[in-house]
Amino acid sequence: MNALSSKVGETSMASTIARYGIVISFVLLFVVLSVASPNFLSTNNLINVLRQVSINGVLAVGMTFVILTAGIDLSIGSILALAGAASASFVTGPDAFNPAVAFIVGLLAGSICGAINGFFIAYFRVPAFVTTLGMLSVARGATLLYSGGRPIPNLSAGFRWLGQGSVVGIPVPVIIFAIVFAVAAVVLRYAVYGRRIYAVGGNPRSAKTSGIDVSATIFSVYVIMGALAGIAGVMLTARTTSALPQAGLGYELDAIAAVVIGGTSLTGGVGRIGYTLVGVLIIGMISNGLDLMGVSSYYQQIIKGSIIVLAVLIDRSRSRVD
Repeated sequence: MNALSSKVGETSMASTIARYGIVISFVLLFVVLSVASPNFLSTNNLINVLRQVSINGVLAVGMTFVILTAGIDLSIGSILALAGAASASFVTGPDAFNPAVAFIVGLLAGSICGAINGFFIAYFRVPAFVTTLGMLSVARGATLLYSGGRPIPNLSAGFRWLGQGSVVGIPVPVIIFAIVFAVAAVVLRYAVYGRRIYAVGGNPRSAKTSGIDVSATIFSVYVIMGALAGIAGVMLTARTTSALPQAGLGYELDAIAAVVIGGTSLTGGVGRIGYTLVGVLIIGMISNGLDLMGVSSYYQQIIKGSIIVLAVLIDRSRSRVD
């Protein structure tokens, strides 16, 4: 009887860790960084962390949609750069357009790139890895051609506000991220479209039998990913006050890391957008904490890469247990 109770207790504990491990890890990391660096808990630093994670957060939301369908998008860093350059060109010089126009331009540039990805992946069955790897190169080359390989500076003050401004003390990028996250959370939890995404990722054949247009659903998530990469491109360009041709390098890794750390399975159909938020915050806190402790950026890349591998191993072991 005692052996049975012990086994039940172990199973219950394992289940609790599997379900809430990411939240526990977040709390432990927060406590460790608070002790390791006295500046970590300062209001200015915490606001800075939120500002820093907002761009990766927007990308991670889109990546959650993609990975839920068992896909992947390696091109978002390059799409971000292209969208940033396109939007910046509309808010420079004496004939600068309204910032809202530039925002829409960036959004459309990202959406078009995402639609191209989705078209080949959904309707021609080209593997997502291959398609988005190709787009990574195409979008980066297009950015260099569009900008002439040079930064696009002298952005209008109204446009810069999108990356540097604040509303009642809350940075505008954080507000944009909050809106994107809230909409995504509602869609994935309550909308029919959200249930279709989970169904397609869980079992495409069964989803098709149930009357779901699998190809259209897969196509749509890449359009969403592209659109959010476009928004992130506008945010980054406005924040750095110029569109850099090399912007967004490695951003796809941070987004994928945040989603996988948050427990979204790479095999599709399993994941919560709320845990993606926790994953984003963990990545941001690690970067911020290491900066405060004076750790070299080279070591930070090694640490981030190790975290991604560890998260995938945990995902695989969780799948085998389930």
